[in-house]
Amino acid sequence: MLGGTRSGKSRHAEDLLPADSPVRYVATARRRADDPEWSARIDVHRSRRSPAWTTVEDADVAAIVRGGGGPLLVDDLATWLTAVLDDAAAWDAPAVPPAVGTAVEELVAAVESAPGRVVLVSAEVGLGVVPATRAGRLFRDELGALNAALAAVCDEVVLLVAGLPLRLK
Repeated sequence: MLGGTRSGKSRHAEDLLPADSPVRYVATARRRADDPEWSARIDVHRSRRSPAWTTVEDADVAAIVRGGGGPLLVDDLATWLTAVLDDAAAWDAPAVPPAVGTAVEELVAAVESAPGRVVLVSAEVGLGVVPATRAGRLFRDELGALNAALAAVCDEVVLLVAGLPLRLK
C-alpha cells in the first residue's frame, strides 16, 4: 500500500484485514518525549485498531515477518526506514552505510518468503520536487529503492491517491 501524506493508505490497509480476527499490527513509529504532536498522531492510529488485533512496536520488522503467525500489517515502512537511517548514522555519512542496505535486503527477503499474509504501508515520496537538503534526497532515494524492491516481490501493489485505490500490480 503506497500513498502520499493523508492519502488514506493506513486506513485502506486496515480495512483489508478482518476486524474481528487476530491480526498483528507492527507499528514502526518511535515515540518521542519532546514531540507531543507526533505522539498524538500515534494515538489516533492506535485508537482505530480493532481490539482483536495485537500491536507490536519493534524495529526488527524482518524477524516479525519471518515469524509468521497469521495476518500481519506493517505501518509504515517510511518510519521504519527513518529509524534504520538514524541507527546507521546515515544522515551525515558521506555514503549510505552498509547497515542500511543489509536491513533493506533482510526485509525484502522476509517479505518474499513470508509464510502468511503481510500488508505493508509505505509513503510514496517520488512524485514531488527534488528535496533541497541532502537528508531529504537521501530519504527519498532510499525509500524509493525500498518501495521498488518490495513491489517486485509482492503479489499486489496499490497506490492510494486522495483516498482512492489504484491497483498497480
